[in-house]
Amino acid sequence: MQSLKEEILELLEKDREFRLAVASLIGYKEILEKLEEHDRKFNEVIEEIRGIKEKLVEHDRKFNEVIERLEEHDRKFNEVIGRLEEHDRKFNEVIGRIEKLEERFEQLSMRVEVTIGSMGRRWGSDLERMVLEIFREALERRGIEPGEVKKFRFKDEDGSVTGVRGRVVDVDILVEDFRFYVIEVKSRAELDHVEYLMEKVKLVEKIMDRKVDKAMIVAVNVDKEAYERARELGIDVICGHVIE
Repeated sequence: MQSLKEEILELLEKDREFRLAVASLIGYKEILEKLEEHDRKFNEVIEEIRGIKEKLVEHDRKFNEVIERLEEHDRKFNEVIGRLEEHDRKFNEVIGRIEKLEERFEQLSMRVEVTIGSMGRRWGSDLERMVLEIFREALERRGIEPGEVKKFRFKDEDGSVTGVRGRVVDVDILVEDFRFYVIEVKSRAELDHVEYLMEKVKLVEKIMDRKVDKAMIVAVNVDKEAYERARELGIDVICGHVIE
């Protein structure tokens, strides 16, 4: 009695249809096995793709967070820029107002100087008397009574004294037994006034034939340059303000 194996081998050898059927079955199995292997690998690929997709989703989420933070930073930065621009605008407004105030102050100062100057031209000796009265206390400390100061005016008709025909020497003087002062009274004393005062002193000495004991300037305001020059020349200065 043949075994099953022997019968199968005999059928494979002698029965062509059986042999083809077996061969067909064997090929189908290989195909199934290959398909299963392909399915397994495909599923592995699908899992890898899912993992990549999840990572991409996480990356997108983090990227969107970064974008949102950047947009928030941009918004805050723009707010800071807006505030700085507003501060600049207000600062420029303040600077503009200060400049206008400076212009108005300069105009006012010019008007005051012009007014004082015109007052001097209109009032002459009256203004000088007023300045002397303003500084009465300082004058009295020097032993000078403002009311004793007299106006001295000399016109050199032929030019023999000053060297210029018709030149006028106009100054205030204080003449006492033992004192002889030449006093220049100004609303504002400048360097030229100081220099000219020394020239006046020499002319007065020549005219009066007497040595001047002291030269003095009495002024509401004195330019700093004039004040320093007066000190160099030994001129006594009484003033309200020294202007830089």
